[in-house]
Amino acid sequence: MSADSPVYRLEDRPGPLASLLAAFQHVLASFVGIIAPSLIVGGALGLEQYLPYLLSMALFVSGVATWIQSQRLGPLGSGLLSIQGTSFSFVAALIAAGQAARTDGASDEAVIATLIGVCALGSFIEIALGGMLHRLKRIITPTVTGVVVTLIGLSLVKVGVTDMAGGVGAEDFGSLANLGLAALVIVVVLACQMSRHPWLRIGSVFYGLVIGCVAAVFTGHFNAELESLRWFALPQPLRFGIGFDWAAFVPVAFIFLVTAIETVGDLTGTARASGEPISGPVHQRRLRGGVLADGVNSLLAALFNTFPNTTFSQNTGVVQLTGVASRHVGRYVAAILLLLGLVPALGSVLQYIPRPVLGAATTLMFGLIAVSGIRILSDQAMTRKTIMTIAVSLGMGLGVQLVPEALSGLPDTARQIFASPITTGGLSAILCTLLLPGGAPASEEAHQPQAGVTPRRSS
Repeated sequence: MSADSPVYRLEDRPGPLASLLAAFQHVLASFVGIIAPSLIVGGALGLEQYLPYLLSMALFVSGVATWIQSQRLGPLGSGLLSIQGTSFSFVAALIAAGQAARTDGASDEAVIATLIGVCALGSFIEIALGGMLHRLKRIITPTVTGVVVTLIGLSLVKVGVTDMAGGVGAEDFGSLANLGLAALVIVVVLACQMSRHPWLRIGSVFYGLVIGCVAAVFTGHFNAELESLRWFALPQPLRFGIGFDWAAFVPVAFIFLVTAIETVGDLTGTARASGEPISGPVHQRRLRGGVLADGVNSLLAALFNTFPNTTFSQNTGVVQLTGVASRHVGRYVAAILLLLGLVPALGSVLQYIPRPVLGAATTLMFGLIAVSGIRILSDQAMTRKTIMTIAVSLGMGLGVQLVPEALSGLPDTARQIFASPITTGGLSAILCTLLLPGGAPASEEAHQPQAGVTPRRSS
Protein backbone atom coordinates (compact mmCIF):
# COMPACT_ATOMS: atom_id res chain seq x y z
CA MET A 1 0.00 0.00 0.00
CA SER A 2 1.44 3.40 -0.98
CA ALA A 3 1.82 6.30 1.43
CA ASP A 4 -1.04 8.09 -0.35
CA SER A 5 -3.49 5.19 -0.05
CA PRO A 6 -6.47 5.74 2.29
CA VAL A 7 -6.45 3.98 5.65
CA TYR A 8 -10.06 2.95 5.00
CA ARG A 9 -10.94 2.51 1.35
CA LEU A 10 -14.32 3.05 -0.27
CA GLU A 11 -15.97 -0.26 0.72
CA ASP A 12 -14.21 -0.70 4.08
CA ARG A 13 -16.31 -0.49 7.22
CA PRO A 14 -14.57 1.36 10.07
CA GLY A 15 -15.76 0.67 13.61
CA PRO A 16 -18.40 2.93 15.18
CA LEU A 17 -15.87 5.07 17.08
CA ALA A 18 -13.64 5.65 14.05
CA SER A 19 -16.69 6.35 11.90
CA LEU A 20 -18.12 8.87 14.38
CA LEU A 21 -14.79 10.67 14.68
CA ALA A 22 -14.45 10.95 10.90
CA ALA A 23 -18.10 11.99 10.56
CA PHE A 24 -17.79 14.82 13.11
CA GLN A 25 -14.79 16.15 11.22
CA HIS A 26 -16.83 16.24 8.01
CA VAL A 27 -19.67 18.01 9.81
CA LEU A 28 -17.23 20.54 11.28
CA ALA A 29 -15.78 21.27 7.83
CA SER A 30 -19.17 21.68 6.17
CA PHE A 31 -21.41 23.11 8.92
CA VAL A 32 -20.83 26.80 8.23
CA GLY A 33 -21.13 26.27 4.48
CA ILE A 34 -24.50 24.56 4.94
CA ILE A 35 -26.10 27.26 7.08
CA ALA A 36 -24.45 30.41 5.67
CA PRO A 37 -26.44 30.67 2.39
CA SER A 38 -29.76 30.59 4.26
CA LEU A 39 -28.48 33.13 6.77
CA ILE A 40 -27.33 35.46 4.00
CA VAL A 41 -30.43 35.15 1.82
CA GLY A 42 -32.79 35.37 4.79
CA GLY A 43 -30.98 38.38 6.25
CA ALA A 44 -30.81 40.22 2.92
CA LEU A 45 -34.54 39.69 2.25
CA GLY A 46 -35.79 40.46 5.76
CA LEU A 47 -36.94 36.91 6.50
CA GLU A 48 -35.61 36.81 10.07
CA GLN A 49 -38.79 35.34 11.56
CA TYR A 50 -38.42 32.27 9.32
CA LEU A 51 -34.67 31.83 9.67
CA PRO A 52 -34.77 29.15 12.40
CA TYR A 53 -36.96 26.99 10.17
CA LEU A 54 -34.93 27.69 7.03
CA LEU A 55 -31.70 26.78 8.82
CA SER A 56 -33.19 23.59 10.25
CA MET A 57 -34.35 22.53 6.81
CA ALA A 58 -30.95 23.29 5.30
CA LEU A 59 -29.33 20.88 7.77
CA PHE A 60 -32.10 18.28 7.43
CA VAL A 61 -31.95 18.21 3.63
CA SER A 62 -28.15 18.11 3.69
CA GLY A 63 -28.40 14.95 5.79
CA VAL A 64 -30.83 13.31 3.36
CA ALA A 65 -28.78 14.46 0.35
CA THR A 66 -25.51 13.20 1.84
CA TRP A 67 -27.06 9.77 2.43
CA ILE A 68 -28.31 9.59 -1.17
CA GLN A 69 -25.02 10.80 -2.67
CA SER A 70 -22.75 8.55 -0.62
CA GLN A 71 -24.84 5.35 -0.48
CA ARG A 72 -26.07 5.30 -4.11
CA LEU A 73 -29.66 4.24 -4.87
CA GLY A 74 -29.61 2.46 -8.23
CA PRO A 75 -28.34 5.06 -10.71
CA LEU A 76 -28.75 7.84 -8.14
CA GLY A 77 -25.61 8.98 -6.31
CA SER A 78 -21.86 8.72 -6.80
CA GLY A 79 -21.28 6.08 -4.12
CA LEU A 80 -18.30 8.12 -2.83
CA LEU A 81 -17.89 9.72 0.60
CA SER A 82 -19.21 13.00 -0.79
CA ILE A 83 -20.95 15.47 1.52
CA GLN A 84 -23.83 17.59 0.22
CA GLY A 85 -24.86 21.01 1.47
CA THR A 86 -26.58 24.23 0.47
CA SER A 87 -24.83 25.78 -2.52
CA PHE A 88 -23.28 29.25 -2.26
CA SER A 89 -23.48 29.64 -6.03
CA PHE A 90 -27.18 30.52 -5.96
CA VAL A 91 -27.04 33.17 -3.23
CA ALA A 92 -26.68 36.24 -5.45
CA ALA A 93 -29.39 35.11 -7.88
CA LEU A 94 -31.79 34.24 -5.03
CA ILE A 95 -31.27 37.59 -3.32
CA ALA A 96 -31.93 39.40 -6.62
CA ALA A 97 -35.06 37.29 -7.19
CA GLY A 98 -36.33 37.99 -3.69
CA GLN A 99 -35.69 41.71 -3.98
CA ALA A 100 -37.60 41.79 -7.27
CA ALA A 101 -40.53 40.03 -5.61
CA ARG A 102 -40.36 42.53 -2.75
CA THR A 103 -40.54 45.38 -5.25
CA ASP A 104 -43.76 43.88 -6.58
CA GLY A 105 -45.20 43.89 -3.06
CA ALA A 106 -44.79 40.21 -2.19
CA SER A 107 -45.15 39.08 1.43
CA ASP A 108 -42.48 37.08 3.26
CA GLU A 109 -44.26 33.83 2.43
CA ALA A 110 -44.70 34.80 -1.21
CA VAL A 111 -41.00 35.68 -1.51
CA ILE A 112 -39.99 32.26 -0.17
CA ALA A 113 -42.58 30.55 -2.39
CA THR A 114 -41.12 32.26 -5.47
CA LEU A 115 -37.59 31.19 -4.59
CA ILE A 116 -38.73 27.63 -3.94
CA GLY A 117 -40.62 27.43 -7.25
CA VAL A 118 -37.71 28.78 -9.26
CA CYS A 119 -35.27 26.35 -7.62
CA ALA A 120 -37.64 23.39 -8.03
CA LEU A 121 -37.97 23.90 -11.78
CA GLY A 122 -34.25 24.61 -12.14
CA SER A 123 -33.35 21.32 -10.47
CA PHE A 124 -34.81 19.45 -13.46
CA ILE A 125 -32.09 21.03 -15.60
CA GLU A 126 -29.39 19.33 -13.56
CA ILE A 127 -31.37 16.08 -13.47
CA ALA A 128 -31.42 16.14 -17.28
CA LEU A 129 -27.71 16.95 -17.42
CA GLY A 130 -26.90 13.77 -15.51
CA GLY A 131 -27.27 11.77 -18.71
CA MET A 132 -25.69 14.20 -21.17
CA LEU A 133 -22.57 15.56 -19.51
CA HIS A 134 -20.36 14.71 -22.47
CA ARG A 135 -22.43 16.96 -24.75
CA LEU A 136 -21.81 20.12 -22.71
CA LYS A 137 -18.07 20.35 -23.21
CA ARG A 138 -18.35 22.69 -26.19
CA ILE A 139 -20.74 25.09 -24.42
CA ILE A 140 -19.83 25.01 -20.72
CA THR A 141 -16.07 25.14 -21.12
CA PRO A 142 -13.63 25.68 -18.23
CA THR A 143 -13.37 29.31 -19.35
CA VAL A 144 -17.14 29.78 -19.07
CA THR A 145 -17.18 28.01 -15.70
CA GLY A 146 -14.26 30.07 -14.41
CA VAL A 147 -15.92 33.33 -15.45
CA VAL A 148 -19.23 32.41 -13.80
CA VAL A 149 -17.60 31.23 -10.56
CA THR A 150 -15.49 34.41 -10.43
CA LEU A 151 -18.58 36.58 -10.97
CA ILE A 152 -20.49 34.69 -8.27
CA GLY A 153 -17.77 35.47 -5.74
CA LEU A 154 -17.26 39.09 -6.75
CA SER A 155 -20.99 39.86 -6.94
CA LEU A 156 -21.47 38.68 -3.35
CA VAL A 157 -18.67 40.70 -1.76
CA LYS A 158 -21.00 43.69 -1.36
CA VAL A 159 -23.37 41.57 0.75
CA GLY A 160 -20.54 40.41 3.02
CA VAL A 161 -19.03 43.87 3.49
CA THR A 162 -22.48 45.34 4.24
CA ASP A 163 -22.85 42.81 7.04
CA MET A 164 -19.34 43.57 8.29
CA ALA A 165 -20.42 47.17 8.75
CA GLY A 166 -23.51 46.13 10.71
CA GLY A 167 -26.09 45.06 8.14
CA VAL A 168 -28.74 46.94 6.18
CA GLY A 169 -30.56 49.45 8.37
CA ALA A 170 -28.25 49.11 11.38
CA GLU A 171 -28.15 52.25 13.54
CA ASP A 172 -24.42 51.80 14.14
CA PHE A 173 -23.62 50.99 10.50
CA GLY A 174 -19.90 51.35 9.87
CA SER A 175 -19.01 51.89 13.54
CA LEU A 176 -15.54 51.02 14.82
CA ALA A 177 -17.08 48.39 17.09
CA ASN A 178 -18.63 46.56 14.12
CA LEU A 179 -15.49 46.81 12.04
CA GLY A 180 -13.40 45.68 15.03
CA LEU A 181 -15.50 42.53 15.47
CA ALA A 182 -15.19 41.78 11.76
CA ALA A 183 -11.43 42.34 11.87
CA LEU A 184 -11.10 39.96 14.84
CA VAL A 185 -12.89 37.19 12.92
CA ILE A 186 -10.69 37.71 9.87
CA VAL A 187 -7.53 37.61 12.00
CA VAL A 188 -8.63 34.37 13.69
CA VAL A 189 -9.49 32.71 10.37
CA LEU A 190 -6.18 33.79 8.82
CA ALA A 191 -4.22 32.64 11.87
CA CYS A 192 -5.87 29.21 11.69
CA GLN A 193 -5.31 28.97 7.95
CA MET A 194 -1.62 29.80 8.34
CA SER A 195 -1.20 27.25 11.14
CA ARG A 196 0.65 23.98 10.60
CA HIS A 197 -2.05 22.11 12.52
CA PRO A 198 -4.50 20.58 10.00
CA TRP A 199 -7.47 20.67 12.40
CA LEU A 200 -7.10 24.42 12.80
CA ARG A 201 -7.15 24.87 9.03
CA ILE A 202 -10.19 22.63 8.56
CA GLY A 203 -12.26 24.45 11.19
CA SER A 204 -10.87 27.96 10.63
CA VAL A 205 -14.19 29.61 9.72
CA PHE A 206 -16.01 27.80 12.52
CA TYR A 207 -13.41 28.93 15.09
CA GLY A 208 -13.55 32.47 13.75
CA LEU A 209 -17.33 32.57 14.21
CA VAL A 210 -17.13 31.14 17.74
CA ILE A 211 -14.46 33.61 18.89
CA GLY A 212 -16.28 36.46 17.18
CA CYS A 213 -19.53 35.57 18.99
CA VAL A 214 -17.70 35.34 22.33
CA ALA A 215 -16.20 38.78 21.74
CA ALA A 216 -19.65 40.08 20.77
CA VAL A 217 -21.09 38.85 24.09
CA PHE A 218 -18.51 40.86 26.04
CA THR A 219 -19.03 43.98 23.92
CA GLY A 220 -22.83 43.81 24.08
CA HIS A 221 -23.30 42.96 20.39
CA PHE A 222 -24.85 39.50 20.92
CA ASN A 223 -28.50 40.10 21.77
CA ALA A 224 -30.24 36.75 21.64
CA GLU A 225 -33.78 36.10 22.87
CA LEU A 226 -33.72 32.46 23.87
CA GLU A 227 -36.70 32.21 26.20
CA SER A 228 -38.95 30.09 23.95
CA LEU A 229 -36.78 27.62 22.07
CA ARG A 230 -38.37 24.74 20.17
CA TRP A 231 -36.33 21.59 20.63
CA PHE A 232 -38.03 19.37 18.07
CA ALA A 233 -40.04 19.92 14.90
CA LEU A 234 -40.95 17.78 11.91
CA PRO A 235 -40.34 19.08 8.37
CA GLN A 236 -43.38 20.49 6.55
CA PRO A 237 -43.16 19.98 2.76
CA LEU A 238 -44.00 23.11 0.76
CA ARG A 239 -44.89 24.97 3.93
CA PHE A 240 -44.90 28.31 2.09
CA GLY A 241 -46.53 27.08 -1.10
CA ILE A 242 -44.86 27.45 -4.49
CA GLY A 243 -44.57 30.41 -6.85
CA PHE A 244 -42.65 31.28 -9.99
CA ASP A 245 -41.11 34.16 -11.91
CA TRP A 246 -39.43 33.83 -15.32
CA ALA A 247 -37.04 36.73 -14.76
CA ALA A 248 -35.82 35.09 -11.56
CA PHE A 249 -35.60 31.68 -13.20
CA VAL A 250 -33.10 32.50 -15.98
CA PRO A 251 -30.05 33.22 -13.78
CA VAL A 252 -30.89 30.30 -11.48
CA ALA A 253 -31.20 27.96 -14.47
CA PHE A 254 -27.82 29.10 -15.74
CA ILE A 255 -26.21 28.42 -12.35
CA PHE A 256 -27.59 24.87 -12.39
CA LEU A 257 -25.62 24.34 -15.61
CA VAL A 258 -22.42 25.54 -13.98
CA THR A 259 -23.09 23.62 -10.76
CA ALA A 260 -23.21 20.38 -12.73
CA ILE A 261 -19.70 21.05 -14.04
CA GLU A 262 -18.45 21.95 -10.55
CA THR A 263 -19.91 18.71 -9.20
CA VAL A 264 -17.91 16.77 -11.78
CA GLY A 265 -14.76 18.46 -10.47
CA ASP A 266 -15.65 17.79 -6.82
CA LEU A 267 -16.40 14.12 -7.42
CA THR A 268 -13.22 13.66 -9.44
CA GLY A 269 -11.23 15.15 -6.56
CA THR A 270 -12.99 12.89 -4.06
CA ALA A 271 -12.37 9.82 -6.22
CA ARG A 272 -8.68 10.69 -6.45
CA ALA A 273 -8.43 11.17 -2.68
CA SER A 274 -10.25 7.86 -2.18
CA GLY A 275 -7.78 5.91 -4.31
CA GLU A 276 -10.46 5.26 -6.92
CA PRO A 277 -10.08 5.58 -10.71
CA ILE A 278 -10.63 9.05 -12.20
CA SER A 279 -11.24 7.85 -15.75
CA GLY A 280 -12.98 4.98 -17.47
CA PRO A 281 -16.53 3.59 -17.31
CA VAL A 282 -16.67 3.24 -13.49
CA HIS A 283 -15.74 6.87 -12.98
CA GLN A 284 -18.12 8.06 -15.70
CA ARG A 285 -20.96 6.13 -14.07
CA ARG A 286 -20.15 7.77 -10.74
CA LEU A 287 -20.13 11.22 -12.33
CA ARG A 288 -23.50 10.67 -13.99
CA GLY A 289 -24.98 9.35 -10.74
CA GLY A 290 -23.46 12.21 -8.76
CA VAL A 291 -24.82 14.95 -11.03
CA LEU A 292 -28.21 13.21 -11.14
CA ALA A 293 -28.21 13.07 -7.33
CA ASP A 294 -27.27 16.76 -7.22
CA GLY A 295 -30.39 17.59 -9.20
CA VAL A 296 -32.70 15.26 -7.26
CA ASN A 297 -31.35 16.55 -3.96
CA SER A 298 -31.97 20.14 -5.07
CA LEU A 299 -35.55 19.17 -5.90
CA LEU A 300 -35.87 17.65 -2.40
CA ALA A 301 -34.44 20.87 -0.98
CA ALA A 302 -37.17 22.87 -2.71
CA LEU A 303 -39.83 20.43 -1.48
CA PHE A 304 -38.60 20.95 2.10
CA ASN A 305 -38.38 24.76 1.82
CA THR A 306 -34.66 25.30 1.43
CA PHE A 307 -32.21 26.14 -1.34
CA PRO A 308 -30.32 24.01 -3.92
CA ASN A 309 -27.79 21.44 -2.73
CA THR A 310 -24.44 20.51 -4.19
CA THR A 311 -21.31 18.53 -3.34
CA PHE A 312 -18.86 20.26 -0.99
CA SER A 313 -15.27 20.40 -2.19
CA GLN A 314 -13.84 21.13 1.29
CA ASN A 315 -14.78 17.63 2.42
CA THR A 316 -12.40 16.16 -0.13
CA GLY A 317 -9.66 17.71 2.02
CA VAL A 318 -11.04 15.89 5.06
CA VAL A 319 -10.82 12.58 3.18
CA GLN A 320 -7.21 13.33 2.28
CA LEU A 321 -6.37 14.43 5.79
CA THR A 322 -7.99 11.58 7.72
CA GLY A 323 -7.33 8.78 5.23
CA VAL A 324 -10.95 7.68 5.71
CA ALA A 325 -12.61 7.25 2.31
CA SER A 326 -15.26 4.72 3.36
CA ARG A 327 -18.65 5.63 1.97
CA HIS A 328 -20.22 4.00 5.03
CA VAL A 329 -19.04 7.00 7.08
CA GLY A 330 -21.54 8.98 4.99
CA ARG A 331 -24.34 7.32 6.97
CA TYR A 332 -22.96 8.78 10.19
CA VAL A 333 -22.57 12.23 8.63
CA ALA A 334 -26.12 12.05 7.31
CA ALA A 335 -27.50 10.99 10.71
CA ILE A 336 -25.74 13.87 12.51
CA LEU A 337 -27.05 16.45 10.00
CA LEU A 338 -30.56 14.99 10.17
CA LEU A 339 -30.62 15.23 13.96
CA LEU A 340 -29.34 18.82 13.86
CA GLY A 341 -32.04 19.67 11.33
CA LEU A 342 -34.81 18.38 13.57
CA VAL A 343 -33.82 20.80 16.36
CA PRO A 344 -35.15 24.30 15.53
CA ALA A 345 -33.50 25.64 18.70
CA LEU A 346 -30.17 25.43 16.88
CA GLY A 347 -31.49 27.64 14.09
CA SER A 348 -32.88 30.09 16.64
CA VAL A 349 -29.44 30.49 18.18
CA LEU A 350 -27.63 30.71 14.84
CA GLN A 351 -29.80 33.54 13.52
CA TYR A 352 -28.45 35.77 16.31
CA ILE A 353 -24.86 35.57 15.10
CA PRO A 354 -23.92 39.28 14.95
CA ARG A 355 -23.87 40.65 11.42
CA PRO A 356 -20.25 41.87 11.58
CA VAL A 357 -19.12 38.40 12.68
CA LEU A 358 -21.06 36.60 9.95
CA GLY A 359 -20.12 39.24 7.37
CA ALA A 360 -16.41 38.82 8.02
CA ALA A 361 -16.61 35.05 7.57
CA THR A 362 -18.78 35.20 4.46
CA THR A 363 -16.68 37.94 2.85
CA LEU A 364 -13.68 35.63 3.09
CA MET A 365 -15.78 32.79 1.63
CA PHE A 366 -16.95 34.97 -1.24
CA GLY A 367 -13.39 36.03 -1.92
CA LEU A 368 -12.35 32.37 -1.99
CA ILE A 369 -15.13 31.61 -4.47
CA ALA A 370 -13.73 34.32 -6.74
CA VAL A 371 -10.22 32.91 -6.27
CA SER A 372 -11.53 29.47 -7.21
CA GLY A 373 -12.84 30.92 -10.46
CA ILE A 374 -9.55 32.69 -11.11
CA ARG A 375 -7.69 29.42 -10.60
CA ILE A 376 -9.93 27.71 -13.13
CA LEU A 377 -9.18 30.50 -15.61
CA SER A 378 -5.46 30.42 -14.91
CA ASP A 379 -5.32 26.73 -15.84
CA GLN A 380 -6.50 27.53 -19.37
CA ALA A 381 -4.18 28.18 -22.31
CA MET A 382 -4.32 31.95 -22.76
CA THR A 383 -5.21 32.16 -26.43
CA ARG A 384 -6.41 35.47 -27.78
CA LYS A 385 -9.92 33.99 -27.84
CA THR A 386 -9.69 33.05 -24.16
CA ILE A 387 -8.37 36.47 -23.17
CA MET A 388 -11.10 38.33 -25.05
CA THR A 389 -13.79 35.97 -23.73
CA ILE A 390 -12.71 36.67 -20.15
CA ALA A 391 -12.42 40.40 -20.78
CA VAL A 392 -15.84 40.75 -22.41
CA SER A 393 -17.72 38.54 -19.96
CA LEU A 394 -16.19 40.00 -16.78
CA GLY A 395 -16.65 43.53 -18.12
CA MET A 396 -20.30 42.95 -19.01
CA GLY A 397 -21.09 41.02 -15.84
CA LEU A 398 -19.53 43.49 -13.42
CA GLY A 399 -20.76 46.40 -15.51
CA VAL A 400 -24.46 45.63 -15.08
CA GLN A 401 -23.96 45.17 -11.35
CA LEU A 402 -22.06 48.43 -10.86
CA VAL A 403 -24.27 50.49 -13.22
CA PRO A 404 -27.71 48.79 -13.21
CA GLU A 405 -29.34 51.93 -14.64
CA ALA A 406 -27.52 51.20 -17.91
CA LEU A 407 -30.32 48.70 -18.61
CA SER A 408 -33.13 51.18 -17.96
CA GLY A 409 -34.15 51.20 -21.63
CA LEU A 410 -34.96 47.49 -21.68
CA PRO A 411 -38.42 46.03 -20.99
CA ASP A 412 -38.99 45.18 -17.32
CA THR A 413 -38.59 41.41 -17.71
CA ALA A 414 -35.42 41.72 -19.79
CA ARG A 415 -34.00 44.25 -17.34
CA GLN A 416 -34.56 41.90 -14.41
CA ILE A 417 -32.92 39.02 -16.28
CA PHE A 418 -29.83 40.87 -17.48
CA ALA A 419 -29.39 42.80 -14.23
CA SER A 420 -27.82 39.61 -12.86
CA PRO A 421 -24.04 39.73 -13.41
CA ILE A 422 -24.07 35.93 -13.54
CA THR A 423 -26.56 35.83 -16.40
CA THR A 424 -25.02 38.67 -18.43
CA GLY A 425 -21.43 37.57 -17.84
CA GLY A 426 -22.18 33.90 -18.35
CA LEU A 427 -24.13 34.40 -21.56
CA SER A 428 -21.39 36.71 -22.85
CA ALA A 429 -18.82 33.99 -22.14
CA ILE A 430 -20.90 31.34 -23.94
CA LEU A 431 -21.46 33.56 -26.99
CA CYS A 432 -17.76 34.40 -27.22
CA THR A 433 -16.88 30.72 -26.85
CA LEU A 434 -19.23 29.74 -29.69
CA LEU A 435 -18.65 32.66 -32.05
CA LEU A 436 -15.04 33.77 -31.73
CA PRO A 437 -12.48 31.90 -33.82
CA GLY A 438 -9.80 29.94 -31.97
CA GLY A 439 -6.13 30.75 -32.07
CA ALA A 440 -2.66 30.05 -30.82
CA PRO A 441 -1.73 31.06 -27.27
CA ALA A 442 -1.38 34.83 -27.01
CA SER A 443 2.19 34.47 -25.78
CA GLU A 444 3.03 32.60 -28.99
CA GLU A 445 1.17 35.11 -31.15
CA ALA A 446 3.12 37.95 -29.59
CA HIS A 447 6.36 36.25 -30.64
CA GLN A 448 5.33 35.18 -34.16
CA PRO A 449 7.97 36.43 -36.60
CA GLN A 450 6.79 39.09 -39.00
CA ALA A 451 7.14 38.56 -42.73
CA GLY A 452 10.75 38.96 -43.81
CA VAL A 453 12.08 39.09 -40.25
CA THR A 454 14.34 36.33 -38.98
CA PRO A 455 13.77 35.57 -35.29
CA ARG A 456 16.73 35.74 -32.94
CA ARG A 457 17.95 32.61 -31.27
CA SER A 458 18.35 32.73 -27.52
CA SER A 459 21.86 32.19 -26.29
